[in-house]
Amino acid sequence: MPSSAPSQRQLRVGEQARHALSEMLQRGEILDPAIENTVISVSEVRMSPDLKIATAYVAPLGQQDGKAVVDALNRNARFIRGRVTPALRQMKYMPEFRFRLDTSFDNFSKIDRLLRSPEVARDLDDDDNDEGRSD
Repeated sequence: MPSSAPSQRQLRVGEQARHALSEMLQRGEILDPAIENTVISVSEVRMSPDLKIATAYVAPLGQQDGKAVVDALNRNARFIRGRVTPALRQMKYMPEFRFRLDTSFDNFSKIDRLLRSPEVARDLDDDDNDEGRSD
């Protein structure tokens, strides 16, 4: 039964692709109105097992409409592929880039709000008081 976890090679190439994408976005090489004045964080790039597809998880910082940014990146995927080729020249095939909105930051803030809610804080305080007792 094959493992579903990514291989070391997938992880290494994904990290190289993430660095190449981040540097290219930082240089502002994409001339698209939805991207031009937006700071984009590339949190992760997941490579397919055959290394031919790179799925980049991005988060536009300080921007409400992340979908518009992701759509613009996907429209420019071929251009982006050409711009990061020199950084990934050791690869036999240049991967096709796909962009997805990274929602992990939303999940973190949701969990943080839950942990700070009065109900959870009350339950946590009860646990702290119970530990101090010796029955």
